[in-house]
Amino acid sequence: MKQIVPNLIVFDLDNTLWPFHTDQCQRPFQLHSPGIVMDFDGNKYELFPEVIELLRKLKNKNYILAVASRIEDIPTAYQLLIYFNILHFFTYIEVYPCKKTIHFQWLHLKSLLPYDQMIFYDDNIRNIQSVAKLGVRTYHVKNNKGISLRHLQNMGIKL
Repeated sequence: MKQIVPNLIVFDLDNTLWPFHTDQCQRPFQLHSPGIVMDFDGNKYELFPEVIELLRKLKNKNYILAVASRIEDIPTAYQLLIYFNILHFFTYIEVYPCKKTIHFQWLHLKSLLPYDQMIFYDDNIRNIQSVAKLGVRTYHVKNNKGISLRHLQNMGIKL
C-alpha cells in the first residue's frame, strides 16, 4: 500500500502547541518578552520547546499548515498566535467552539485537499477518533508534552 505524503498538517493549540488551556487562563494576556506571555495574574506562558523549529522546518519544506481548535475565546487565541509569533506559519485557521469534524470539513473546502492528504495532531483522544473517521491521518499527542519533531517523523514527515 502506497503511503500518501500529507499536503496539509493541522495542529490543535491547547496542550499541543502550548502547554495550557487558553480558556482557563486569567486574561488579558500581555507580551512579556519575545516568546513569553503573561496573564492578568502574572503567570508566564510559552510554547512547547520544539514548536518554532518544527513549524519553520515544515514551512521550508512547503507543507501547508493549519490550526483547528475549539477555543471559545477566539480573539485571545489569535492574540496568542500573534504574541508567540507563529500566526504567519498557518495558511488556514479554524478556531471556534464546535466539533473538530466541522473544522476539517471547512479545511477540506478551503484547501480543496482530500482528507487522506491531511495529518492532524491533538492531545484529545476524542478529537483524534472523530477526525480519523473522516480519513485524516491522526496522531495523539500524549502526556501534556506537546508536539515535537519526533512526532512528525513518526508519521513519516521528512524534515
